[in-house]
Amino acid sequence: MGTDAHRSAAATEGPVAIAVVTVSDTRTPETDTNGKWLHEAIAASGATVSGYRVVRDEPEEIRAALDELVEEAQVVIVNGGTGVSRRDTTYDTLAGLLEKTLPGFGELFRMLSWEQVGSAAMLSRATAGTYRGAVLVSVPGSPKSVALAWEKLLEPELAHLAWEVGR
Repeated sequence: MGTDAHRSAAATEGPVAIAVVTVSDTRTPETDTNGKWLHEAIAASGATVSGYRVVRDEPEEIRAALDELVEEAQVVIVNGGTGVSRRDTTYDTLAGLLEKTLPGFGELFRMLSWEQVGSAAMLSRATAGTYRGAVLVSVPGSPKSVALAWEKLLEPELAHLAWEVGR
């Protein structure tokens, strides 16, 4: 079965359940513009928002949110905390959880980011993989990065990703 057949099969599965996690030491649900944007984009795509959290950039908080959200979500999008500063712990937390990695996601994200920010794209530790039957995706917390990941990578493959992990 090829990619087109997989996408066709995935399209019959119904809406994809997506959870959103914003990792930030400064944002709240009221000030989380990325979370709001993702809610709108997810709804516009026909998928559903199955959960939402804003957590501090603390490994225990990130892990607790993921452990809870994967119970209902097929895909969890984590934004923020993917850089290289001391406070950026999202990548390291996810790296310890992922059962299977999707290296192509980070590679494609950095390639597309190169077109927007040039060599600064190498500072991104965007990643994706599977965890407890769900797809976890982490992207930088800048609004442009969130939109880039959603529009160019996630939305086009959303149903296919969820279907593959659920097989």
